[in-house]
Amino acid sequence: MMSVRTAAQASSANSASLKRITALALPALVVLAAEPMYLLVDTAVVGHLGRVPLAALALGAGIMAVVGWIGVVLAYGTTGRVARRYGAGQRREAVAEGVQGSWLAVLGGGLMILVVQLFAGPITRALAGGGADGHEIAQAAESWLRIAIFGAPFLLLAMAGQGWMRGVQDTRRPMYIVLTAFIGSAILTPILVYPVGLGLIGSAIANVAAQSVSGVLFIRALATEGVSLRPRGRVIRRQLSLSRDLVIRGGAFQLCFISAAAVAARFGAASLAAHQIGLQLWFFAALALDAVAIAAQALVGAELGRGDVERATSTARRIGWIGLGYGAAFAAAVAVGAPFLPGLFSSDPAVADQAAILWPWFIGMLPLAGVVFALDGVFIGAGDVAFMRNMTILAALIGFLPLIWLTYAFDGGLGGIWAGLTAFIVVRLLALLLRTRSGKWAIVGAER
Repeated sequence: MMSVRTAAQASSANSASLKRITALALPALVVLAAEPMYLLVDTAVVGHLGRVPLAALALGAGIMAVVGWIGVVLAYGTTGRVARRYGAGQRREAVAEGVQGSWLAVLGGGLMILVVQLFAGPITRALAGGGADGHEIAQAAESWLRIAIFGAPFLLLAMAGQGWMRGVQDTRRPMYIVLTAFIGSAILTPILVYPVGLGLIGSAIANVAAQSVSGVLFIRALATEGVSLRPRGRVIRRQLSLSRDLVIRGGAFQLCFISAAAVAARFGAASLAAHQIGLQLWFFAALALDAVAIAAQALVGAELGRGDVERATSTARRIGWIGLGYGAAFAAAVAVGAPFLPGLFSSDPAVADQAAILWPWFIGMLPLAGVVFALDGVFIGAGDVAFMRNMTILAALIGFLPLIWLTYAFDGGLGGIWAGLTAFIVVRLLALLLRTRSGKWAIVGAER
């Protein structure tokens, strides 16, 4: 009989090593942190213009998050398909998947520009609501959004590029590309907002400039791979089929976050501004934690592509524990920063008072979220997207949405909104743990 120590060694040998996970996750962490870091810089710069510009940025950024959601769908869907082909020894076919993902990015970005130019006014007015500040917030958000949306095709191209590079287990090149764009935007934003005097509009222009640089550099990287850049309808249709479930899943996320912004807006500009600060810090933590999920997508997809179920299952367990540790570390850092972090984004005492209400919920969510994001990566890498879709819809319907609208009905304030976000995480965590234990996600082959 195998000893306990020998069994533990065998289990470790049959899972991705911590060194390999870290080698993929750390560059991915830089990439994932760059976009929310840009938003945090943007929030800090705009926040000192006053509560109305900051509230307008909150609404505009919430709508632009839909573009980011489509980008995540492209990146995650592409990563899973590319990783399976890469694991099966088909690198050229793997990169060709990235080409078709890029075509989807161009088409999707163009469609988004059209929709926003047609409906920016009604959308921002609906989200801003009435009240003393509502009309002013809506006007400012509409002006910001009409410019910022021109970055959509480039943002989607960058996300598709990250997807295929992760699938072939190259997370370093995306890091260099995204850092180049981030450094440029971090310099440009305060210059355009203050010395140039463009105010909130300067933020939108810097947004577009950064996304354009990133998108062009990812297309250049794809062109150097020596594969055909022509669209292939059959592959695009397969990617659309996979993306359908991820789009529905992402739609549940967006419904939750847009509902939260709409309810916060009805509690006043100070509540919405504080919600914007908390939400951007949450997005920063979430995307940073998602670095573990990126490693999981690449590793689990490749292991199942090679037909190694035992190794994929062991990797999934290890990834979950690593996610818990990362989440706890982030929670500790946020707790230490609680006295001063809100003040970095707004000097308004009313905003600081509202931020103090949501902070305990924010800290408590992080360890649980670390596990959730890590296991999300496992199932996306495995192509188990139908389960991901159903689980997220369930969490929205029985976790988040009832609490958010009860909060609105009974004037529960930001505490109620963030209690709803916590419930959303808890329901997803329970569903993911049960699915992991079942083993039904571990299906082998170059395609699923």
